[in-house]
Amino acid sequence: MSVVLLLLFAGLWSAVGASNLAVVTCGSVVKLLNTRHNVRLHSHDVRYGSGSGQQSVTGVTSVDDSNSYWRIRGKTATVCERGTPIRCGQPIRQTHVNTGRNLHSHHFTSPLSGNQEVSAFGEEGEGDYLDDWTVLCNGPYWGRNGEVRFKHSSTEVLLSVTGEQYGRPISGQKEVHGMAHPSQNNYWKAMEGIFMNPSELLKAESHHA
Repeated sequence: MSVVLLLLFAGLWSAVGASNLAVVTCGSVVKLLNTRHNVRLHSHDVRYGSGSGQQSVTGVTSVDDSNSYWRIRGKTATVCERGTPIRCGQPIRQTHVNTGRNLHSHHFTSPLSGNQEVSAFGEEGEGDYLDDWTVLCNGPYWGRNGEVRFKHSSTEVLLSVTGEQYGRPISGQKEVHGMAHPSQNNYWKAMEGIFMNPSELLKAESHHA
């Protein structure tokens, strides 16, 4: 989806107004904010000069950068229907909209902090099982207004930012990496984007609660 269409749909969604059931759902396209360091999860067609050599993933302070949009999908080799609410404890994929590569991690060392490297991997949304991240949150579903952690399903590190900053060619961007232990550095919150309406199943659950 082009950035122009994305922003158009986002504007239409804002005009219509969000559902009272404020949860993140499959098919949503969002920007994710690291709440400790105030940077948005970001990627671009720039590869690491060390480690895996895969597409780099960083944190940026810019609110408007189109390279910070990620599509929320079901885990590898599954289909999550659009509008299905993401449950706490559910494994998902996060696909970078502009390059079609998935948020990924593996046993390579990150270039600045020496933690575990986080990269973007695959082609046209298809990579491998190392693209799966488990959503850690309180309650039954990933709430749009709440903070969550993302735990790498295979290596069990947490998606984190600790403030290390790159030089050229991506000056000022922060390193994103995986850390073994929970801290304030691995909390994230859904921010701007397109949030698909929750499915009828969630509406029924809410009505009968």
